[in-house]
Amino acid sequence: MSELHFPYQYICIEGNIGTGKTSFSRLMKKEYDCRLILEEFSENPFLPYFYEDPERFAFTVELFFMTERYKQMERNLISQRDLFSPFTLSDYTFVKTLIFARKNLKSEEYRLFQQLFQTLQNNFPNPDLLVYLHRNVDILLQNIKKRGREYEVYITREYLYNIQDSYFDYFRNIVSFPVLIIDIDDLDFLSEKKYYDVIKSLIAKKYNPGVHRVSLHV
Repeated sequence: MSELHFPYQYICIEGNIGTGKTSFSRLMKKEYDCRLILEEFSENPFLPYFYEDPERFAFTVELFFMTERYKQMERNLISQRDLFSPFTLSDYTFVKTLIFARKNLKSEEYRLFQQLFQTLQNNFPNPDLLVYLHRNVDILLQNIKKRGREYEVYITREYLYNIQDSYFDYFRNIVSFPVLIIDIDDLDFLSEKKYYDVIKSLIAKKYNPGVHRVSLHV
């Protein structure tokens, strides 16, 4: 186990689709034996239909995601605290629900969805640190194609840009906890351990509330 110390009890790793947030979180779990919360997105039975026909299935898919994320977060953050893990790491934040819904839902649907979200969101703490791994959209499309999930073939460049914009709009209003945006471009932290180590060292620093951004290059 590494001797690197993280000054946070609850860290969220976020990013656009295909950025590698789950892969990075798994590496951290293996090294630090932290408590790991992984989004169970593959269990959403409406997801394949949504990518084929977004307008028809958007509200259904987002409502399912919100209820499942709520149950998972409630179970792991509230009901079953782990006193023996050095920290808790999640590959998503609950607010991800609203970030995606904002781009996927019609305005009247979004207003209703937002009311439901706010009621549920009040039960959860903010992360001590939110880390956003940022890659450009062309690299995301390559990664999505490489992992070969059949239903993801419908994901477009425009959709990924919309999600990216929604994340950054959300970050602009964060003042109560730190957000660390790390531009990793096409760096492969799975096969090149030095990049994984650099990202870890950035996460281990103490940040003030608000947005911080770092760019990594080969």
